Amino acid sequence: MAGTVRVTGNDSGAPPTADPLLVAPGYLARRMYQSYVALWNREVDAVMTGPQFAVLTATRAYPGVDQQSLASSVTLDTSTMTDIVRRLEQRGLIRRETAPEDGRRRLLYLTEKGTTRLAEVTQRSLALDQKLMPGTSEHRERVLEELRLLGATWEALAAS
Repeated sequence: MAGTVRVTGNDSGAPPTADPLLVAPGYLARRMYQSYVALWNREVDAVMTGPQFAVLTATRAYPGVDQQSLASSVTLDTSTMTDIVRRLEQRGLIRRETAPEDGRRRLLYLTEKGTTRLAEVTQRSLALDQKLMPGTSEHRERVLEELRLLGATWEALAAS
């Protein structure tokens, strides 16, 4: 496979990854995600998950947005979003208020503790991003744009 990075087995003497897997985008995405989660836990935060970070980041960007809309914004189903918000609320990082015009809607806001915690975690996540995406800013932007396009394609396929 000319021009391809060869993925080898682990230190236990396992064989290299089978060639058909090296051209399977889902397999490669899963491996990248597994590595990302391990790095996140080690270098960013072992308690706050990526989805929790996404909810806090989006809540900072859109204070007072309703929980269901924010779930769509960060691509979480409503039951997962409810669980994440409940946990963040229990830890004092977010607060929910009932919408005055519709008692069924819950509006989300960061607490002072949530704002402080998010700033700390954001700093470490940006450092991890730099490790994950070395090179020039132009190269980084090209790779990120390709990932955004690929993600949009996969999401559209999943929704159809």
